Amino acid sequence: MKIAIIGASYLQEPLILKAKAMGHETHVFAWEAGDPGEKMADYFYPISIIEKDRILEECKRIGIDGICSIASDIAVVTVNYVAEAMGLVANPDSTTLRCTNKSAMREAFRLGGDPSPMSIKVLSGDAEIPDDIKYPLIVKPSDRSGSRAVKLVHKKEEIPEAIEDAIDQSFAKEAVVEEYVTGQEYSVEGLSYKGVHKILQITRKFTCGGNRFIETAHLEPSGLDTEMYKKVEETVLHALVTLGIENGASHSELRIDEVGNINLIEIGARMGGDCIGSSLVELSTGIDYVRAVIDVALGNTPCLDPVQKASAAAIRYILDEKDMEVFNKLSAEHPEYILESSVPDRIEGIVTDSSTRSGYFIMKADSSDELLKYLPTEVR
Repeated sequence: MKIAIIGASYLQEPLILKAKAMGHETHVFAWEAGDPGEKMADYFYPISIIEKDRILEECKRIGIDGICSIASDIAVVTVNYVAEAMGLVANPDSTTLRCTNKSAMREAFRLGGDPSPMSIKVLSGDAEIPDDIKYPLIVKPSDRSGSRAVKLVHKKEEIPEAIEDAIDQSFAKEAVVEEYVTGQEYSVEGLSYKGVHKILQITRKFTCGGNRFIETAHLEPSGLDTEMYKKVEETVLHALVTLGIENGASHSELRIDEVGNINLIEIGARMGGDCIGSSLVELSTGIDYVRAVIDVALGNTPCLDPVQKASAAAIRYILDEKDMEVFNKLSAEHPEYILESSVPDRIEGIVTDSSTRSGYFIMKADSSDELLKYLPTEVR
């Protein structure tokens, strides 16, 4: 079958390779930039992923059987647009805004009764912020991911600059000012088909502290007890219905505070990045998540039966020399834990968001406890 894939960066590599391994003909669309998917695809089209009408025209000419993308919020817009126009499987185009714009998402959560922080949409640095609002606040672009321009502000005087930075990074030139909620961060990977939702795994997230919210590591399983796991599952399943997600992967981010209250941070109608969806889920559940996403896009009932033994799995990102030291320690003590790594010879530059991290290593062991000692223990 012919499948269109939106995006050609390293994020789409697992999707392209899996589709080809399944015997499908891959048609990849992206701005020509020398990315891996350009050579990996059966057919590559140098069209920007935001040019949805041009991509639709080409997909009609090709006669594709399905369209998808993983780990990219921007691609979701084009995937849904093309699928709806061609009568293919994806989420309704009407759902797109709620899944790609944080302000629209917050409003949907409010109307749906889903637990979510207070949020205000702003269009300029001199926007009026209520005097009685409680600090600290989070300021971020309304439509970006990867921790880009996300700032924690502690007083009113810091807001204008933070808003302008967020607007500068936003495609829609919008920012959101939100209540800052505390608690341990988690993400939830799900799969939907024809409105039936299944939670596959919950991930414990590790992030930098201070004014930075860059993700430093991820661990699966999350370590939540049975009662809290069920509470998270119920919360996310309700929110997926609120947003109108019907088909494909979903990636939900949330915090759980010290008394067990859940706050939804955001939900994307796509697989989690940072190798969560493409690697960790299969390692920790045995389920071939990428294959399931392709099956849904092609209108086939996805198989969620394990294809391998489930293990504990984690990824740690390299931001500084301390991370390099941990990798070297792991290599000496348990080289068998290391499944994949991309480690630089030396650390260069300053890490400002997820895209500027220096490298990573993926680990697998029999239990999460065996991996925890190689994961961050403190914010920095």
